Order: sequence, then structure tokens, then C-alpha cells
Amino acid sequence: MGSTASEVAHLLIPLALLLTAAHVVGHLFVLFGQPRVIGEIAGGLLLGPTLFGALAPALQSQLFPTEGETAAVVGVTYQLGLLLLMFCSGAEMRAVFRRDEARVVGVVALIGVAVPFTVGVLAFRLVDPGPLMGNAHSRSGVLIVFALAIAVTSIPVISRIMYDLGVIETSFARVVLAVAVLEDVFVYVVLAMTLSVTDEGAHQFGLQGTSASGLLFHVTATLGVFVVMLSLGARSFSWFQRQRWNLVARSNAIAYHLLFLFAGTLVCLGLGVTPVFGAFLAGIAVSADQTPSFVQARESIKAFSFAFFVPVYFAIVGLQLDLVRHLDIVFLAWFLVLACVVKSGSVYAAARLAGEASRGAQNLALATNARGGPCIVLASVTFAAGIISEEFYTALVMLAIITSMVAGTMLARVVRAGAPLRDEPRARVT
Repeated sequence: MGSTASEVAHLLIPLALLLTAAHVVGHLFVLFGQPRVIGEIAGGLLLGPTLFGALAPALQSQLFPTEGETAAVVGVTYQLGLLLLMFCSGAEMRAVFRRDEARVVGVVALIGVAVPFTVGVLAFRLVDPGPLMGNAHSRSGVLIVFALAIAVTSIPVISRIMYDLGVIETSFARVVLAVAVLEDVFVYVVLAMTLSVTDEGAHQFGLQGTSASGLLFHVTATLGVFVVMLSLGARSFSWFQRQRWNLVARSNAIAYHLLFLFAGTLVCLGLGVTPVFGAFLAGIAVSADQTPSFVQARESIKAFSFAFFVPVYFAIVGLQLDLVRHLDIVFLAWFLVLACVVKSGSVYAAARLAGEASRGAQNLALATNARGGPCIVLASVTFAAGIISEEFYTALVMLAIITSMVAGTMLARVVRAGAPLRDEPRARVT
């Protein structure tokens, strides 16, 4: 009995510490006007080798071992947190732009992702890829991650920032979120394909291999899942819900949503598509059903996910960081400047080209420069697949943290000054 109690304690203490650190530091960040997610990462950072490990390395390694049952439980919690984060992000995609906002959304999304990605590919030719490569030793994989990190925009972080600022119902918020949706779909499609580049990535996520035929299958499967889920996912979700034999949906709407999430994830795993992509698409599919009980079910899933799994996921991201041994300040500095200048500049130019006023274009450039969750997912998944090194992983997480903090701070200043974030379109005469 004592042995069992000891084992349970070894499992619960690390999770309790991660949960406490994530919420306490996250709340402190909110009090200082910063995104909660950044505080959650910082909470994990305090428990990792950067601080706790430096002060008490033996105790830190005992509480957070890299092998054994405790490491396995923390790893499962991490994976569930990632899947639930992607599912909840997809479920937020039901908000769409209005017809009079379509031009600016389309132009900004196209130029705002194409230009940074292209610049990233070109700039990579000037970089020594050796320190950035993981165990897979894939130059092409690192190149794609490098370019995607410059192009990505965060849906969860920027939506949370605008919610906290009280501007989530504005035209500015609709445009930013619509642009972020289109950009992040591109990022996740390319990310899913990138994982087929390496044998280790293929093994890690159940992909079909790295031969020419395997790559062709993977690209086809990825695009096929994308098309099918967006066109038939919502209908499938509703159709299964209406069937009399579906006792799960009749018994508990939350359980039905979770089963749909698991089904989408497992289908992607079976076809060789990265599971986070399946979770994201499953979230988009279920968001179309506005039945009150289902809306409440999604809110319940979101509430518990953001109470436990998602904060612990971000805390584990921070826990994995070692800023003492794996932070290349010189690389981070120029990479940060390159990413911010290229992303902000391309979005500003695109917005102006689409007819936005200078003020609105500047704010759009600020908002879309926040990389937050998607950049962290990009770092986490490719690091787990052995595509990128720990140094590059650390730089990507720091890029997500810094750009999100800057976006939150600058947009808050605009709102506090009483200036509109975007000139609202004129009402149409009927």
C-alpha cells in the first residue's frame, strides 16, 4: 500500500507543480497586461533546468525525470493538451469575415504568408543549418520549419489578447482572425507534409515513409483529409449525432465531441497525417453545429482543457527549455528581427494594397506578428520528430513568446489611447 501511495505521489506532484506554476505565473502576466499563455510557459520555465535545475539539479531531476512512469504520464498529458488546444482552436473558427471584409482578408492572408515564407527560404541559404538540425539530419525539413516560423500567425494568442482588450466583436478582430485561420491552415498543411521528410518523423507520427511514393501518398492524404474534413466533417458530425444507435451522443454530448476528436486524430494517424492536424480539423467540423447542448458541450471541453490540459501543455513547453545551455542569443536576435520585419512589412503592404488606411494596416501588422501557440506547436512537433535541434526549438519558443508579448503590449496601448484599431466599413444602404 505504501509503495502504491508513493507511486501515485510521484505522478501527482509534478502535475500539481506544473498546474500551479502555469496558473499562478499566467495570472501574474495577465495583471501586467501580458498574454496568459506566455506566463504559463514562464511558469514551466521556472521549474525546468533554467532555474530550478540550476539551483537544485538533483531534486529537479527527481521530480521531473526523463524516463519512467512519471515521464510517461507527463508525456501523455502533454500530447492530450496539444490535441485539445488544436481542437479548441479549430472550434473557434466558426467566426467568419463579412463580404465587405473579404478583399482585405484575402490579400493580407495571401501576401502575408507567401512573402515571409519565400523570404525565409531565401534567407536560409545564408544560414549554417548544422546547429539547427535534429537527429534526423534533414536540411529540407529544417528549411521548411525556418520559413514557416517567419510566416505563422497565432489564432489562440491573438484571439485571447483581443478578448481581454474587449475588441473581439469588432471588424478588426474579424479580419485578424480570418487572416490567421487561412494562414494557419497553410502552416498546418505544410507542417504535416514536412513530417514525411524524415524517417524519424515518419516513425514518430506513423507516417508512410520517405520514399518518393511514400511522400506522394502523404501529400495526397494530407490534402485529401483537408478537403474531406472541411467539406464533409460538419455533415458527418451531425449525421452521426442523429442516428438512434449513437448512444454516446444521446448519453453525453461532451463524450461525443471527444470521440469525434479522437476519431479525427486516429484517421489522420492511420493515413500518415500528423495527428494535430486531425484535431484541428475536427474542431472546425464540430463548430458548425450550434445546437445549444452542443455549444454548451464545447464550452465545457474548453473550460476544462484551459483549466488543466492546455496550461500544463504550455508549462511543459517551458519545462523543456534550457536557456542556459541551449539559447543562442545571437541567432535569436537576428532571427527575431528578420521574422518581425518581414512579417509586419508584408502584412502592412498587403493591407494598404487592399485599401486599408495606414492606421488599420499598422495594427493588422502588429496583430498578425504574434506567433504564440502555432509557433510553439511547430517547435514541439518538429522537435519531437527529430527535425530540429534543441537550440532551434528554444529559439522558436522564444520567438513565439517575444512576438506575442510585443503584439499584446502595443495593441493594448492603442486601445487605451481610445483610437480605433481599424476604420469600420461603412454600413451598406438597403
